[in-house]
Amino acid sequence: MSPIDRRNFLRSSAAVSLSLAVPADLMEQAVNSAAPASNWDAGAVRHLLPTVSDSRMLIKVSFSRPLAAEPTLRVGATSVRGRMCDTRGEHWRFYATDLQAGRPYPLSLVGARGEPLCEPWELATFPAPDDRPERFRLLIYTCGGGHEVHKFLPVATRNRLLRRALSFAPNAVVANGDQVYWDLLAPVGSLLLGMSADAVKLGTFDRSGIVLGGDNETVLKRVAGPQIMPVYGTDFRSTPMFFMQDDHDYFDNDEATDEVVTFPPSYFMLQLARATQGMYYPEFLPDLARPLGLPWSSTGDQGVSESFGTLRYGRLVEMLLYDVRRTQTLAGPSAVYLDPEVEKWLKARTAAREVTHVVHVPSNPPGWTAGKWGEWYPDVLGGDGRLTVNEPKPYWQSGWLRQHDRLMEAMSAMKGRSPLIISGDLHAIGIGRMLRSGKLDLRANPITTVLAGPIGCRTGPLGWPSGRRGTGAMPPAHLDMVEDVKPIEQHGFTLVDFTPDKIVLQFFKWDWKTQPVENIDTLRPFHITELIRPS
Repeated sequence: MSPIDRRNFLRSSAAVSLSLAVPADLMEQAVNSAAPASNWDAGAVRHLLPTVSDSRMLIKVSFSRPLAAEPTLRVGATSVRGRMCDTRGEHWRFYATDLQAGRPYPLSLVGARGEPLCEPWELATFPAPDDRPERFRLLIYTCGGGHEVHKFLPVATRNRLLRRALSFAPNAVVANGDQVYWDLLAPVGSLLLGMSADAVKLGTFDRSGIVLGGDNETVLKRVAGPQIMPVYGTDFRSTPMFFMQDDHDYFDNDEATDEVVTFPPSYFMLQLARATQGMYYPEFLPDLARPLGLPWSSTGDQGVSESFGTLRYGRLVEMLLYDVRRTQTLAGPSAVYLDPEVEKWLKARTAAREVTHVVHVPSNPPGWTAGKWGEWYPDVLGGDGRLTVNEPKPYWQSGWLRQHDRLMEAMSAMKGRSPLIISGDLHAIGIGRMLRSGKLDLRANPITTVLAGPIGCRTGPLGWPSGRRGTGAMPPAHLDMVEDVKPIEQHGFTLVDFTPDKIVLQFFKWDWKTQPVENIDTLRPFHITELIRPS
């Protein structure tokens, strides 16, 4: 379905009511189809993932064979030369600038001799920052990665879930962290994933070697490519994507013992994360309200950011996307997950008044704990099998919670907005309202916090918090929470509709244990929440 058709659909759709019976006009585009038309000729393209802003496009493409010369992307009447992202000519990026806002562009990929590399397609830029669109629909989920050698949900099933989600015609997609799973050093995670017997058959990394160029690049493509390319293919060629990173994207789990503390990421972990992002999915495009000097911003050309992003859709919605792993510190009471300059940016945008809805999208979930080390909260699984704060959590830093409270205070203080957080990491679907955070009374403007749902995950007990951690996700002792949907350990995703007067969230789930894969094609929301914008 073209971007024009998606916008026409959204303009004609009535708002969702707070009911399990979804109005027909919001569902009509998806009732009879699991996916958009699949007869598009991908030609030599293996996978294609775009992102856009109001004036730019950044597209990552992999090809079924190495290209010896630069391919070209034609964007309307403009030609954009490709830049190689690996050392063998299989992965390329295309960066188009100075485009018109809110306009669909015809795109085509051609080889060095002008031969078409795939069928043409269309992609639209977002509205200008001062435009006032009436509707915006977001698809969001977490944990899309996982190699089938480790018995994760088959990639064909993940793609089927995504095509069902895509059939609802989102204007954009956020994939919130854990695009790959291949832990290498974590005492528990490595034995289950990257250093398992099945994993080492695919190759091992030389941590003293360069990542791109040589054997490390070969191993990286073997382990990361099958977790990304067949999951997406070319299905999202006309839908802007925003990919975030979390712990597993650095090729480790957040674990801390006397033998190893896996974060902050080491140099080699950073290079694996950066190379994976560079080859497979787009970085974040510049935004006038996001400083170019934030950490890991302007690392490439023209202000592209690796870890901190903005999804801005006119004056209707601004989503603040942030990876909590890359800049975390271990400094006790002054420790942070987010560099102080990133925190300043987040609080400044939260307080700014020009956008109707401001949404926080961290990679680490406020609102719940499963007793992991790398969480905001000190709760840990006690000797009695219950979460407690009366036993120390080794290597947990009290400064992380202080930063959490500063951000929660800023969100609850917003006037004329319903504070909303949509996060990743935890393998669950849920929604709740935060009424207290430590000494902060948030009841005057409670914060709605959401677990968007995982697309991937192992299908056995080790794929879920209750099996892997010995406890499901629970509200931490630091918070007073009202759980409208207690975390459900199933695969799923969330759709979010923004209009000037409200936000509507639709939650979808699918149970691999009890439902056949064919049921995915007709999934409907099992829960709907409506957030009315305060007057």
